[in-house]
Amino acid sequence: MQGKIVFEEHMAIVDTVAETKDFAGESASFDDFTKDILDLDDQRIEMMDRNGIELAILSLNAPAIQGILDRDQAVETARKANDAIRDAIDRHPGRYAGLAALPMQDPKAAALELERCVKDLGFKGALVNGFTHRDVADSAVYYDVPEFREFWETVSSLDVPFYLHPRMGLPSQSANLMDHPWLRSSPWGFSVETSIHALRLCGSGLFEDFKNLKIVVGHMGEFIPYNLWRIDARLKFSTRGYRGKRLLGEYFREHFHVTTSGNFCDATFRCALEMLGKDRLYFCTDYPFERMEDAANWFDTTTVITDEERVQIGRENAIELFKLDL
Repeated sequence: MQGKIVFEEHMAIVDTVAETKDFAGESASFDDFTKDILDLDDQRIEMMDRNGIELAILSLNAPAIQGILDRDQAVETARKANDAIRDAIDRHPGRYAGLAALPMQDPKAAALELERCVKDLGFKGALVNGFTHRDVADSAVYYDVPEFREFWETVSSLDVPFYLHPRMGLPSQSANLMDHPWLRSSPWGFSVETSIHALRLCGSGLFEDFKNLKIVVGHMGEFIPYNLWRIDARLKFSTRGYRGKRLLGEYFREHFHVTTSGNFCDATFRCALEMLGKDRLYFCTDYPFERMEDAANWFDTTTVITDEERVQIGRENAIELFKLDL
């Protein structure tokens, strides 16, 4: 399929690239991976052309800004990364757009940077790499807590999507993974960490306050579509601390959008389609952590969807979600 649009597509700046080493894969040469994630010119564009991708909405690697302890440094690095994305857009008009990196260590600063990126740089939303550190290394700040309500008010007023991207959980909070460090990363821990964060947002009352919020998660929904029925069934008996006024599944279906990034499996795709519907699904690759050709070859040939649905999921849904002028 030609004309695909993708938006879990990672880049890095020199300041943040080293942090990708833990998830780049021990079998691959990190030097080669570094070239891939820093490249925003000929190599990446040629690969997009070869795989039928018209537009990539770029975002900063993980954990990047969310791993910085100092608030001022986080603000400065986010601004630097966002300016680098804008420079790439200017060099390749029509091929790139941007999702803002945000210094969530300071909710007000994050809101201001999002406003700058959307209003001044023309970005289409934000991508944040899970919880954020703040002041001390062994800290995790999640965005359902009250201090972020003003930030979410800014997201709501700008009416742009917010991509909640994975990162590894803290070792101090992962005793059940002791002696199995592989479980903390992309094979399992990414989805565990991100799905819990997404469920916290659903259960916090956030979507009662801001009814137009649009949250994106990748990897076919980070386990959640597979478990939505049981979550709602058990919430009828276990509501302690749950601040939503409706069942969690209603919030998830109304406010969350799910991409195929890094999960190119027909059976998983069928589950996501049945639970969420074709209007809530999007094609993405997760480059360079995944190969563009693996993502495109699977999506272009899967028989789970019709050719009409392929165009909708591979292109049209993204045009609507990001209000693209294509």
